[in-house]
Amino acid sequence: MRSYQALLSFPFLLLAAACGAPADETGEPETAGGEETALDAAELERRARAIHERVLTIDTHDDIPYNFATPEVDPLNADRQVNLEKMRAGGLDVGFFIVYVGQTERTPENYEAAKRGAMTKFEAIHRMTNEMYPDLIGLAYTADDAERIHAEGRLVAAIGIENGYVIGTDLSLLETYHELGARYITLAHNGNNDIADSAQPNFAYGDTPEENGGISAFGEEVIAEMNRLGIMIDVSHISKAASLEAMQLSASPVVASHSGAHAVNAHPRNMDDEQLLALRENGGVMQAVALGAFVKSPAVAQQAEVDALRESIGFTSFSQMTAEQRIAFREGMAEIRSRYPAVNVADFVDHIDHAVNLIGLDHVGISSDFDGGGGIEGWSDASETFNVTLELVRRGYSEEEIRQLWGGNTLRIWRAAEDVAAELRQARG
Repeated sequence: MRSYQALLSFPFLLLAAACGAPADETGEPETAGGEETALDAAELERRARAIHERVLTIDTHDDIPYNFATPEVDPLNADRQVNLEKMRAGGLDVGFFIVYVGQTERTPENYEAAKRGAMTKFEAIHRMTNEMYPDLIGLAYTADDAERIHAEGRLVAAIGIENGYVIGTDLSLLETYHELGARYITLAHNGNNDIADSAQPNFAYGDTPEENGGISAFGEEVIAEMNRLGIMIDVSHISKAASLEAMQLSASPVVASHSGAHAVNAHPRNMDDEQLLALRENGGVMQAVALGAFVKSPAVAQQAEVDALRESIGFTSFSQMTAEQRIAFREGMAEIRSRYPAVNVADFVDHIDHAVNLIGLDHVGISSDFDGGGGIEGWSDASETFNVTLELVRRGYSEEEIRQLWGGNTLRIWRAAEDVAAELRQARG
Protein backbone atom coordinates (compact mmCIF):
# COMPACT_ATOMS: atom_id res chain seq x y z
CA MET A 1 0.00 0.00 0.00
CA ARG A 2 1.46 3.33 -1.03
CA SER A 3 1.47 6.24 1.43
CA TYR A 4 -0.62 8.95 -0.26
CA GLN A 5 0.31 11.59 2.27
CA ALA A 6 3.95 10.89 1.58
CA LEU A 7 3.41 11.07 -2.16
CA LEU A 8 1.70 14.41 -1.85
CA SER A 9 4.67 15.80 -0.01
CA PHE A 10 6.76 15.75 -3.19
CA PRO A 11 6.91 19.15 -4.89
CA PHE A 12 6.05 17.81 -8.34
CA LEU A 13 2.79 16.35 -7.06
CA LEU A 14 1.90 19.53 -5.25
CA LEU A 15 2.38 21.31 -8.55
CA ALA A 16 0.29 18.71 -10.35
CA ALA A 17 -2.54 19.09 -7.86
CA ALA A 18 -2.45 22.87 -8.21
CA CYS A 19 -2.58 22.94 -12.00
CA GLY A 20 -4.73 19.85 -12.57
CA ALA A 21 -2.01 17.75 -14.22
CA PRO A 22 -2.50 14.00 -13.69
CA ALA A 23 -0.14 11.55 -12.13
CA ASP A 24 0.17 7.98 -13.33
CA GLU A 25 -0.27 5.10 -10.88
CA THR A 26 3.36 5.30 -9.78
CA GLY A 27 2.77 8.88 -8.69
CA GLU A 28 4.93 10.35 -11.47
CA PRO A 29 3.45 13.24 -13.44
CA GLU A 30 2.80 12.28 -17.05
CA THR A 31 3.77 15.62 -18.51
CA ALA A 32 4.33 19.09 -17.19
CA GLY A 33 3.43 22.69 -17.81
CA GLY A 34 2.47 24.90 -20.74
CA GLU A 35 -0.17 23.96 -23.31
CA GLU A 36 0.26 20.29 -22.47
CA THR A 37 -1.33 20.86 -19.07
CA ALA A 38 -4.78 21.41 -20.57
CA LEU A 39 -4.38 18.26 -22.63
CA ASP A 40 -3.29 16.33 -19.56
CA ALA A 41 -6.29 17.62 -17.60
CA ALA A 42 -8.59 16.43 -20.37
CA GLU A 43 -6.96 13.00 -20.36
CA LEU A 44 -7.19 12.86 -16.57
CA GLU A 45 -10.90 13.60 -16.75
CA ARG A 46 -11.42 11.03 -19.50
CA ARG A 47 -9.68 8.37 -17.45
CA ALA A 48 -11.60 9.33 -14.29
CA ARG A 49 -14.94 9.21 -16.10
CA ALA A 50 -14.21 5.74 -17.41
CA ILE A 51 -13.37 4.56 -13.88
CA HIS A 52 -16.42 6.27 -12.42
CA GLU A 53 -18.69 4.46 -14.88
CA ARG A 54 -17.18 1.07 -14.04
CA VAL A 55 -17.13 1.15 -10.24
CA LEU A 56 -20.13 0.78 -7.95
CA THR A 57 -20.56 4.02 -6.00
CA ILE A 58 -22.20 3.86 -2.56
CA ASP A 59 -23.05 6.90 -0.44
CA THR A 60 -23.80 5.65 3.06
CA HIS A 61 -25.77 8.64 4.37
CA ASP A 62 -28.58 10.57 2.63
CA ASP A 63 -31.27 12.15 4.80
CA ILE A 64 -34.97 12.43 3.96
CA PRO A 65 -37.83 14.50 5.43
CA TYR A 66 -41.04 13.10 6.89
CA ASN A 67 -42.98 13.99 3.73
CA PHE A 68 -40.55 12.20 1.42
CA ALA A 69 -42.07 10.30 -1.51
CA THR A 70 -45.20 12.44 -1.58
CA PRO A 71 -46.30 15.05 -4.14
CA GLU A 72 -44.57 17.64 -1.95
CA VAL A 73 -41.17 15.83 -2.06
CA ASP A 74 -41.02 13.75 -5.22
CA PRO A 75 -37.94 11.47 -5.08
CA LEU A 76 -37.49 11.86 -8.82
CA ASN A 77 -36.84 15.58 -9.05
CA ALA A 78 -37.55 17.36 -5.76
CA ASP A 79 -35.39 20.38 -5.01
CA ARG A 80 -33.02 18.41 -2.82
CA GLN A 81 -29.38 17.37 -2.91
CA VAL A 82 -30.33 13.77 -3.61
CA ASN A 83 -33.04 12.86 -6.07
CA LEU A 84 -33.14 10.14 -8.70
CA GLU A 85 -32.35 12.49 -11.56
CA LYS A 86 -29.27 13.83 -9.74
CA MET A 87 -28.13 10.33 -8.81
CA ARG A 88 -28.27 9.35 -12.49
CA ALA A 89 -26.55 12.53 -13.63
CA GLY A 90 -23.70 12.17 -11.13
CA GLY A 91 -23.25 8.43 -11.35
CA LEU A 92 -24.25 7.79 -7.75
CA ASP A 93 -25.41 4.18 -7.86
CA VAL A 94 -26.42 3.41 -4.26
CA GLY A 95 -27.75 5.64 -1.53
CA PHE A 96 -28.44 4.68 2.07
CA PHE A 97 -31.63 6.61 2.72
CA ILE A 98 -31.83 7.52 6.38
CA VAL A 99 -34.54 6.93 8.94
CA TYR A 100 -33.65 9.74 11.34
CA VAL A 101 -35.59 10.89 14.39
CA GLY A 102 -34.08 13.58 16.59
CA GLN A 103 -33.34 13.06 20.24
CA THR A 104 -35.93 14.30 22.73
CA GLU A 105 -36.49 13.76 26.42
CA ARG A 106 -36.67 10.05 27.24
CA THR A 107 -40.28 9.43 28.21
CA PRO A 108 -42.74 6.69 27.21
CA GLU A 109 -44.70 9.20 25.16
CA ASN A 110 -41.60 10.35 23.28
CA TYR A 111 -40.46 6.78 22.65
CA GLU A 112 -43.81 6.12 20.99
CA ALA A 113 -43.53 9.32 18.95
CA ALA A 114 -40.01 8.34 17.84
CA LYS A 115 -41.27 4.95 16.69
CA ARG A 116 -44.06 6.61 14.69
CA GLY A 117 -41.55 8.96 13.11
CA ALA A 118 -39.33 6.05 12.13
CA MET A 119 -42.24 4.17 10.58
CA THR A 120 -43.21 7.24 8.57
CA LYS A 121 -39.78 7.31 6.96
CA PHE A 122 -39.64 3.56 6.37
CA GLU A 123 -42.98 3.82 4.61
CA ALA A 124 -41.69 6.69 2.47
CA ILE A 125 -38.63 4.76 1.28
CA HIS A 126 -40.78 1.72 0.46
CA ARG A 127 -43.25 3.95 -1.36
CA MET A 128 -40.41 5.31 -3.52
CA THR A 129 -39.07 1.88 -4.47
CA ASN A 130 -42.27 -0.21 -4.55
CA GLU A 131 -44.95 2.17 -5.81
CA MET A 132 -43.58 5.36 -7.35
CA TYR A 133 -40.39 4.40 -9.20
CA PRO A 134 -39.78 0.64 -9.10
CA ASP A 135 -38.39 0.74 -12.65
CA LEU A 136 -35.77 3.32 -11.61
CA ILE A 137 -34.72 2.23 -8.12
CA GLY A 138 -34.88 -0.94 -6.05
CA LEU A 139 -34.54 -1.56 -2.32
CA ALA A 140 -31.59 -3.74 -1.30
CA TYR A 141 -31.97 -5.98 1.74
CA THR A 142 -28.62 -7.69 1.18
CA ALA A 143 -25.26 -6.83 -0.35
CA ASP A 144 -26.07 -9.25 -3.16
CA ASP A 145 -29.33 -7.35 -3.76
CA ALA A 146 -27.37 -4.13 -4.19
CA GLU A 147 -25.15 -5.64 -6.87
CA ARG A 148 -28.07 -7.38 -8.60
CA ILE A 149 -30.25 -4.26 -8.76
CA HIS A 150 -27.31 -2.25 -10.08
CA ALA A 151 -26.61 -4.91 -12.74
CA GLU A 152 -30.25 -4.57 -13.83
CA GLY A 153 -29.57 -0.92 -14.66
CA ARG A 154 -31.51 0.53 -11.74
CA LEU A 155 -30.43 2.79 -8.90
CA VAL A 156 -30.21 1.17 -5.48
CA ALA A 157 -31.73 2.28 -2.17
CA ALA A 158 -30.59 0.87 1.14
CA ILE A 159 -31.78 1.93 4.59
CA GLY A 160 -29.88 3.13 7.62
CA ILE A 161 -31.32 4.31 10.94
CA GLU A 162 -29.72 7.39 12.49
CA ASN A 163 -30.28 7.35 16.25
CA GLY A 164 -31.09 4.16 18.14
CA TYR A 165 -33.53 6.29 20.11
CA VAL A 166 -36.23 4.95 17.76
CA ILE A 167 -36.22 1.63 19.64
CA GLY A 168 -36.65 3.37 23.00
CA THR A 169 -36.18 0.51 25.43
CA ASP A 170 -37.98 -2.10 23.31
CA LEU A 171 -35.41 -4.56 21.99
CA SER A 172 -38.03 -6.30 19.83
CA LEU A 173 -38.25 -3.25 17.57
CA LEU A 174 -34.84 -4.15 16.14
CA GLU A 175 -36.33 -7.15 14.40
CA THR A 176 -39.24 -5.04 13.12
CA TYR A 177 -36.87 -2.47 11.65
CA HIS A 178 -34.62 -5.17 10.19
CA GLU A 179 -37.59 -6.72 8.40
CA LEU A 180 -38.35 -3.29 6.93
CA GLY A 181 -34.81 -3.07 5.54
CA ALA A 182 -32.67 -1.33 8.17
CA ARG A 183 -29.09 -2.47 7.62
CA TYR A 184 -27.24 -0.17 9.98
CA ILE A 185 -28.17 1.79 13.08
CA THR A 186 -26.28 4.79 14.44
CA LEU A 187 -26.40 3.99 18.14
CA ALA A 188 -26.98 7.60 19.26
CA HIS A 189 -27.20 11.06 17.72
CA ASN A 190 -26.83 14.54 19.21
CA GLY A 191 -27.68 13.60 22.78
CA ASN A 192 -27.32 10.55 24.96
CA ASN A 193 -29.94 7.83 24.76
CA ASP A 194 -30.55 4.54 26.54
CA ILE A 195 -27.99 2.77 24.36
CA ALA A 196 -24.91 4.98 24.31
CA ASP A 197 -23.35 8.31 25.16
CA SER A 198 -23.17 10.89 22.39
CA ALA A 199 -20.10 12.75 21.11
CA GLN A 200 -22.28 15.84 21.54
CA PRO A 201 -24.43 15.46 24.70
CA ASN A 202 -27.63 17.49 24.89
CA PHE A 203 -27.34 19.31 28.20
CA ALA A 204 -30.87 20.71 27.82
CA TYR A 205 -32.14 17.19 28.56
CA GLY A 206 -29.82 16.72 31.50
CA ASP A 207 -27.17 14.75 29.60
CA THR A 208 -23.77 14.30 31.17
CA PRO A 209 -20.65 13.54 29.10
CA GLU A 210 -20.29 10.08 30.65
CA GLU A 211 -23.83 9.08 31.56
CA ASN A 212 -23.32 5.47 30.51
CA GLY A 213 -19.53 5.42 30.55
CA GLY A 214 -19.80 4.56 26.84
CA ILE A 215 -22.28 1.77 26.07
CA SER A 216 -25.03 1.07 28.63
CA ALA A 217 -26.02 -2.40 29.83
CA PHE A 218 -29.07 -2.12 27.57
CA GLY A 219 -26.77 -1.02 24.75
CA GLU A 220 -24.82 -4.26 25.11
CA GLU A 221 -28.05 -6.15 24.53
CA VAL A 222 -28.79 -3.95 21.53
CA ILE A 223 -25.41 -4.68 19.94
CA ALA A 224 -25.80 -8.42 20.52
CA GLU A 225 -29.26 -8.37 18.93
CA MET A 226 -28.03 -6.30 15.98
CA ASN A 227 -25.28 -8.90 15.44
CA ARG A 228 -27.90 -11.67 15.57
CA LEU A 229 -30.08 -9.93 12.98
CA GLY A 230 -27.28 -8.78 10.67
CA ILE A 231 -27.60 -5.03 11.29
CA MET A 232 -24.32 -3.12 11.13
CA ILE A 233 -23.39 -1.14 14.24
CA ASP A 234 -22.75 2.52 13.34
CA VAL A 235 -20.37 4.38 15.65
CA SER A 236 -20.74 7.84 14.10
CA HIS A 237 -22.11 10.44 16.54
CA ILE A 238 -21.34 8.41 19.67
CA SER A 239 -18.66 9.30 22.23
CA LYS A 240 -15.11 8.06 21.90
CA ALA A 241 -15.55 5.72 24.86
CA ALA A 242 -18.79 4.37 23.39
CA SER A 243 -17.23 3.81 19.97
CA LEU A 244 -14.24 1.92 21.38
CA GLU A 245 -16.52 -0.21 23.53
CA ALA A 246 -18.88 -0.92 20.62
CA MET A 247 -15.95 -2.16 18.55
CA GLN A 248 -14.99 -4.55 21.34
CA LEU A 249 -18.55 -5.78 21.85
CA SER A 250 -19.57 -6.31 18.25
CA ALA A 251 -19.03 -9.72 16.72
CA SER A 252 -19.08 -8.15 13.25
CA PRO A 253 -17.19 -5.15 11.82
CA VAL A 254 -18.68 -1.75 12.61
CA VAL A 255 -19.23 1.20 10.33
CA ALA A 256 -18.73 4.90 11.00
CA SER A 257 -21.32 5.87 8.40
CA HIS A 258 -20.47 9.58 8.22
CA SER A 259 -17.39 10.71 10.14
CA GLY A 260 -14.10 12.47 9.41
CA ALA A 261 -10.53 12.27 10.64
CA HIS A 262 -9.91 14.26 13.83
CA ALA A 263 -6.21 14.61 12.94
CA VAL A 264 -7.22 16.58 9.83
CA ASN A 265 -9.92 18.64 11.53
CA ALA A 266 -10.36 18.56 15.30
CA HIS A 267 -14.16 18.43 15.39
CA PRO A 268 -15.86 16.41 18.19
CA ARG A 269 -17.75 14.39 15.56
CA ASN A 270 -14.54 13.18 13.90
CA MET A 271 -12.62 10.04 14.86
CA ASP A 272 -9.15 10.38 16.35
CA ASP A 273 -6.27 8.09 15.46
CA GLU A 274 -6.86 5.82 18.45
CA GLN A 275 -10.42 5.22 17.27
CA LEU A 276 -9.28 4.67 13.70
CA LEU A 277 -6.68 2.11 14.76
CA ALA A 278 -9.31 0.31 16.83
CA LEU A 279 -11.58 0.37 13.79
CA ARG A 280 -8.89 -1.37 11.77
CA GLU A 281 -8.55 -4.07 14.43
CA ASN A 282 -12.33 -4.50 14.37
CA GLY A 283 -12.30 -4.83 10.58
CA GLY A 284 -14.68 -1.92 10.14
CA VAL A 285 -14.92 1.07 7.80
CA MET A 286 -14.93 4.83 8.37
CA GLN A 287 -17.02 6.56 5.73
CA ALA A 288 -15.38 9.98 5.30
CA VAL A 289 -18.14 12.60 5.23
CA ALA A 290 -18.46 15.66 3.01
CA LEU A 291 -19.99 17.95 5.63
CA GLY A 292 -18.15 21.25 5.57
CA ALA A 293 -17.72 21.85 9.31
CA PHE A 294 -16.43 18.31 9.80
CA VAL A 295 -14.07 18.57 6.83
CA LYS A 296 -12.56 21.93 7.74
CA SER A 297 -13.39 24.14 10.70
CA PRO A 298 -14.89 27.47 9.65
CA ALA A 299 -13.49 30.77 10.83
CA VAL A 300 -14.95 31.97 14.13
CA ALA A 301 -16.68 34.88 12.39
CA GLN A 302 -18.15 32.57 9.76
CA GLN A 303 -19.52 30.18 12.36
CA ALA A 304 -21.11 33.09 14.22
CA GLU A 305 -22.90 34.12 11.02
CA VAL A 306 -24.12 30.57 10.42
CA ASP A 307 -25.42 30.36 13.99
CA ALA A 308 -27.24 33.67 13.54
CA LEU A 309 -28.77 32.44 10.27
CA ARG A 310 -30.03 29.26 11.92
CA GLU A 311 -31.60 31.23 14.74
CA SER A 312 -33.23 33.68 12.35
CA ILE A 313 -35.04 30.97 10.39
CA GLY A 314 -35.96 28.86 13.42
CA PHE A 315 -33.65 26.01 12.42
CA THR A 316 -34.04 22.77 14.40
CA SER A 317 -32.76 19.97 12.16
CA PHE A 318 -32.20 19.60 8.42
CA SER A 319 -34.65 16.75 8.00
CA GLN A 320 -37.45 18.75 9.64
CA MET A 321 -36.99 22.04 7.78
CA THR A 322 -39.98 23.41 5.87
CA ALA A 323 -39.58 24.26 2.19
CA GLU A 324 -39.43 27.96 3.10
CA GLN A 325 -36.78 27.36 5.76
CA ARG A 326 -34.76 25.27 3.35
CA ILE A 327 -34.76 28.02 0.71
CA ALA A 328 -33.89 30.68 3.29
CA PHE A 329 -31.09 28.55 4.72
CA ARG A 330 -29.64 27.71 1.30
CA GLU A 331 -29.70 31.34 0.18
CA GLY A 332 -28.25 32.55 3.47
CA MET A 333 -25.47 29.97 3.42
CA ALA A 334 -24.60 30.84 -0.18
CA GLU A 335 -24.24 34.48 0.82
CA ILE A 336 -22.08 33.62 3.82
CA ARG A 337 -19.89 31.23 1.83
CA SER A 338 -19.31 33.86 -0.83
CA ARG A 339 -17.30 35.83 1.72
CA TYR A 340 -15.14 32.99 3.07
CA PRO A 341 -12.86 30.36 1.49
CA ALA A 342 -14.92 27.37 0.41
CA VAL A 343 -14.46 23.87 1.76
CA ASN A 344 -13.88 21.77 -1.35
CA VAL A 345 -13.42 18.24 -2.64
CA ALA A 346 -9.65 18.42 -2.17
CA ASP A 347 -10.15 19.24 1.53
CA PHE A 348 -12.54 16.30 1.77
CA VAL A 349 -10.15 13.83 0.17
CA ASP A 350 -7.50 14.90 2.70
CA HIS A 351 -9.57 12.94 5.25
CA ILE A 352 -9.59 9.89 2.99
CA ASP A 353 -5.82 10.18 2.54
CA HIS A 354 -5.18 10.39 6.27
CA ALA A 355 -7.33 7.37 7.05
CA VAL A 356 -5.82 5.32 4.20
CA ASN A 357 -2.31 6.13 5.38
CA LEU A 358 -3.08 5.27 8.99
CA ILE A 359 -5.31 2.20 8.81
CA GLY A 360 -5.23 1.04 5.20
CA LEU A 361 -7.45 1.28 2.18
CA ASP A 362 -9.67 -1.63 3.30
CA HIS A 363 -11.13 0.48 6.10
CA VAL A 364 -12.18 3.70 4.35
CA GLY A 365 -15.33 4.64 2.46
CA ILE A 366 -17.30 7.68 1.30
CA SER A 367 -20.46 9.47 2.44
CA SER A 368 -22.07 12.85 1.79
CA ASP A 369 -24.66 13.49 4.53
CA PHE A 370 -26.64 15.19 1.78
CA ASP A 371 -29.90 16.81 2.88
CA GLY A 372 -28.64 16.53 6.44
CA GLY A 373 -25.99 19.26 6.37
CA GLY A 374 -23.51 17.75 3.91
CA GLY A 375 -22.24 19.32 0.73
CA ILE A 376 -19.00 21.04 -0.23
CA GLU A 377 -17.70 22.92 -3.23
CA GLY A 378 -17.40 20.38 -6.03
CA TRP A 379 -19.72 17.85 -4.37
CA SER A 380 -22.71 19.99 -3.49
CA ASP A 381 -25.29 17.41 -4.53
CA ALA A 382 -25.53 13.95 -6.08
CA SER A 383 -25.13 15.29 -9.62
CA GLU A 384 -21.50 16.21 -8.82
CA THR A 385 -20.49 12.79 -7.47
CA PHE A 386 -17.99 12.28 -10.30
CA ASN A 387 -15.79 15.06 -8.89
CA VAL A 388 -14.82 12.87 -5.94
CA THR A 389 -13.57 10.17 -8.30
CA LEU A 390 -11.73 12.83 -10.32
CA GLU A 391 -9.87 14.02 -7.22
CA LEU A 392 -9.00 10.45 -6.24
CA VAL A 393 -7.58 9.80 -9.73
CA ARG A 394 -5.69 13.10 -9.58
CA ARG A 395 -4.01 11.91 -6.39
CA GLY A 396 -2.92 8.62 -7.88
CA TYR A 397 -5.48 6.15 -6.61
CA SER A 398 -5.89 3.19 -8.96
CA GLU A 399 -9.20 1.94 -10.32
CA GLU A 400 -9.24 -1.01 -7.92
CA GLU A 401 -8.51 1.27 -4.95
CA ILE A 402 -11.30 3.64 -6.01
CA ARG A 403 -13.64 0.67 -6.35
CA GLN A 404 -12.89 -0.28 -2.75
CA LEU A 405 -13.37 3.26 -1.44
CA TRP A 406 -16.61 3.88 -3.30
CA GLY A 407 -18.37 0.62 -2.58
CA GLY A 408 -16.22 -2.44 -2.11
CA ASN A 409 -15.45 -1.86 1.55
CA THR A 410 -19.09 -1.16 2.38
CA LEU A 411 -20.19 -4.34 0.63
CA ARG A 412 -17.53 -6.30 2.53
CA ILE A 413 -18.73 -5.29 5.99
CA TRP A 414 -22.37 -5.59 4.93
CA ARG A 415 -21.66 -9.19 3.95
CA ALA A 416 -19.67 -9.72 7.16
CA ALA A 417 -22.73 -8.67 9.18
CA GLU A 418 -24.84 -11.12 7.18
CA ASP A 419 -22.30 -13.91 7.74
CA VAL A 420 -22.08 -13.30 11.50
CA ALA A 421 -25.89 -13.35 11.75
CA ALA A 422 -25.99 -16.67 9.86
CA GLU A 423 -23.33 -18.16 12.14
CA LEU A 424 -25.17 -17.03 15.26
CA ARG A 425 -28.44 -18.50 13.99
CA GLN A 426 -26.72 -21.77 13.22
CA ALA A 427 -25.02 -21.89 16.62
CA ARG A 428 -28.37 -21.39 18.36
CA GLY A 429 -30.01 -24.09 16.28
